[in-house]
Amino acid sequence: MENRRLDLEPIDIGARAFAPEPVTQEEAAAMFRAAVNLFGKWELTDEQAARLLDLPLRTYRRWKAAGAGRVSRDGAARLSNLMGIHKALRIIFSERQRGYGWIRAANDAFAGRSALEIMLGGELTDLMRVRRYLDAERGGW
Repeated sequence: MENRRLDLEPIDIGARAFAPEPVTQEEAAAMFRAAVNLFGKWELTDEQAARLLDLPLRTYRRWKAAGAGRVSRDGAARLSNLMGIHKALRIIFSERQRGYGWIRAANDAFAGRSALEIMLGGELTDLMRVRRYLDAERGGW
């Protein structure tokens, strides 16, 4: 059999690298409102909520009362991770209250600490750690 080399022209199939659109301020404001509601379900203090969002307490309280101000990229990432955590808990637990309570329960995956304790470490990576764990548990990865 003869060994031939095919000279093919590259074909543009329209494939592009995935680059998500940045979160708009309107989207961030909607996530903030959802997060405030979620914090109520998790029974967080304003101090804990402000820490999760890396906001000064006064700013958190002002935004909670009057609506979010300008949300930074880090703030949008924090809000996005919190929404992902909530979504994963809703998938894993059919009973909402169990999902809300899971946040405070000791967990072997976190060396006996609760997810809330991990998240209150204050770093974006702390939120990401809890989200990655839940995504893996629900089969999201």
